[in-house]
Amino acid sequence: MSAESSREDNVYMAKLAEQAERYEEMVEFMEKVVKTADAEELTVEERNLLSVAYKNVIGARRASWRIISSIEQKEESRGNEDHVALIKEYRGKIEAELSKICDGILKLLESHLITSATAAESKVFYLKMKGDYHRYLAEFKT
Repeated sequence: MSAESSREDNVYMAKLAEQAERYEEMVEFMEKVVKTADAEELTVEERNLLSVAYKNVIGARRASWRIISSIEQKEESRGNEDHVALIKEYRGKIEAELSKICDGILKLLESHLITSATAAESKVFYLKMKGDYHRYLAEFKT
């Protein structure tokens, strides 16, 4: 299979994964597209697929983190220290997932996407993504 057909296949598989709402797999397919594109710029469609994949993967974790943090505050106000300890541990697991996802896209942006972007629109798109994922990290690290 040539690199070009592999790229097309991965884009197609990313679209299938999106339809099936399997966003983690969508991320994997789009990461393959980025890595097979080498120094070549992603198309608008590929760029949007990558963004949608990561947005859905991170969005679910961010929602989980907000819910767990809210429950933690309620339990703290009730003075239920046993539950608070369990919640903190669980929140830590979610935070580790959030960190891993953010680190993944930030590395991809730095190593491949921003450097290969020649069109101003692409560069702005990737820099905005970079800012978004740094903001997501800041939401729970502060």
